[in-house]
Amino acid sequence: MSSLEAVLVLLAAAVLVVVAFRFVGLPPVLGYLMVGALIGPHALGVLPDTDQTRHLAEFGVVFLMFSIGLEFSLPKLFSMKRIVFGLGLAQVAVTSALFVAMALLAVASWRGALALGGAIAMSSTAVLSKMLVERMELESPHGRQVMGVLLFQDLAVVPFLVLIPALGQPADKLAMELGLAAVKAVVALSLILYFGPRLMRRWFGFVARRRSAELFMLNVLLITLGLAFATQLAGLSLALGAFLAGMLISETEYRYEVEEDIKPFRDVLMGLFFVTVGMLLDLALVVRELLWVLLALAGMLAIKFGVIVALSRAFGTAAGTALRVALWLCTGGEFGFVLMALIGAAGLVTDGTLQIVLAAMVLSMLLSPLLAQYADRIVLRLVPSEWLLRSMQLTSIAAQSMATERHAIVCGYGRNGQYLARFLDQEDIPYIALDLDPERVREAAAAGERVVFGDAGRRETLLAAGLARAALVVVTMADTRAAERVLHLVQELRREVPVVVRTATEDDIDRLSAAGAAEVVPEALESSIMLASHALALLGVPLSRVLRRVREIRGQRYHLLRGIYRGAAPELGEDSAQDLRRARLHSVALTSGAFAVGRSIAELGLKDLGVEVTALRRHRVRAPEPQPQTRFAGEDVVVLLGTPEQIAQAEERLLKG
Repeated sequence: MSSLEAVLVLLAAAVLVVVAFRFVGLPPVLGYLMVGALIGPHALGVLPDTDQTRHLAEFGVVFLMFSIGLEFSLPKLFSMKRIVFGLGLAQVAVTSALFVAMALLAVASWRGALALGGAIAMSSTAVLSKMLVERMELESPHGRQVMGVLLFQDLAVVPFLVLIPALGQPADKLAMELGLAAVKAVVALSLILYFGPRLMRRWFGFVARRRSAELFMLNVLLITLGLAFATQLAGLSLALGAFLAGMLISETEYRYEVEEDIKPFRDVLMGLFFVTVGMLLDLALVVRELLWVLLALAGMLAIKFGVIVALSRAFGTAAGTALRVALWLCTGGEFGFVLMALIGAAGLVTDGTLQIVLAAMVLSMLLSPLLAQYADRIVLRLVPSEWLLRSMQLTSIAAQSMATERHAIVCGYGRNGQYLARFLDQEDIPYIALDLDPERVREAAAAGERVVFGDAGRRETLLAAGLARAALVVVTMADTRAAERVLHLVQELRREVPVVVRTATEDDIDRLSAAGAAEVVPEALESSIMLASHALALLGVPLSRVLRRVREIRGQRYHLLRGIYRGAAPELGEDSAQDLRRARLHSVALTSGAFAVGRSIAELGLKDLGVEVTALRRHRVRAPEPQPQTRFAGEDVVVLLGTPEQIAQAEERLLKG
């Protein structure tokens, strides 16, 4: 079979199967694996296992690792360092160590067990992160732990790419090969990371000034494949060079353009890689050894589940959250298949063992959506205290809404939710906001904002927020599926309550209107103003006053809309470098011994630091824009506006002088 015939067969089969998998809501990765298993040499034999298909697979791994490097963010890594280098490192290390211990007890090869442990320790970044976003759980306690562990697993692939080929060497050469590989990796990393960032920024600037999309795309391919080739020359893997290329580009201002340009190549070649992994599966052998496959699946899920629960609890996580994290992470992932291909090439395990583990990993990925979907029910059944925590959360929400009537329920307290809340405050209209970012809720609630932690997509949360007495529901997240979930619940519980929905594009207006939205407002800052105007009008404020208020806000150059409370991590799509320069709100609680107590705002010279005091909360009363002569008292909560650096200086002056 010629190269063209092989590619045509791959593409035709992949298109048909991936369409079918998307139709039933399963990850496309599984579709590619099934295509490979069916048309590969062990089944129908349509596509032989040749050097040509293996080269295609290598390029798929190159672009997969490049995309991971491109998403690598040092600020994000630093903000989650305890989870990433604590829980993530422990999970990979303990899982691998357990497999080595089991291999030694069975008098099997510790090398193969170590490699298999690394492959099985991986979970699916692509599948799980997508499900967290769709289920609005990215900022939940278990969502953050899942993302932190996934981030470390992505990094852990790099040393395994170096380690596994070395483990395939004879025993008398193993120590030398491992040492040599480590030296090469350190030298290559040092040279590339020391000289790379400055050279990369200058070179990309030079190419971008030519204003040619074709030249820019060629340059991206040159950098990616060039660094992959350089690391291969050094005796390391192509994938390691591609990861470094992505990581270097991620630190430049061209990151997002590169990400868009590379996406078609990445997705196609990644698909072909997973097809070639599927070709490794011998379906006849898997059927013959089905009992061992099921035992391997059960063992893999049980070991990973137990390890993650124990480690998460050791890091101080609540029992319910630890169980959720374990249920999300106990299945296999795409990087496991990358490592399994290397394990097979290095001959570290027998073909029968390789087939059984591969089949178990494929089946585990099929279980991923089901485990995520039923995680809450499983946790509520297994953890009695979870009922108490859930009831306490609902009680907290109910306590905030109990004394309110004809109020607005704001679903989501990100940028747009906070803008809307300030409009409602201006009109003395009561509201209660629901958000899933605990850090944002803590800061905003400390400053006197009426925001509580809760999932607006749950029936009991909306009821606790006073839906029975509410005059309006506003969905501020630009997530169509989440909005539809809220609309469905409102239609079911109290159809007459109008719902205003924010959406990213105009494409979803008809869809959301059909689901029951009274108004659908598209995006950004102007959409925030329109969102507030609809909300005020539906709450009975005269239209003339609404229009006047909007004109006043614009006339003050958005004075009331400056700054937002940040969560523990940047919002999706936020540029981290730009985010560090942007002004934000931050609340500081003053103890009785704080330096600022008894001193006025003017005396402390906060304006000299570039920081403004936008509000002051005292005895549960919130005073916006206090005067310069206002003196601070113990137990005050001060709301500051400034960049992170300015806020840090101001907080130190307030507390220590």
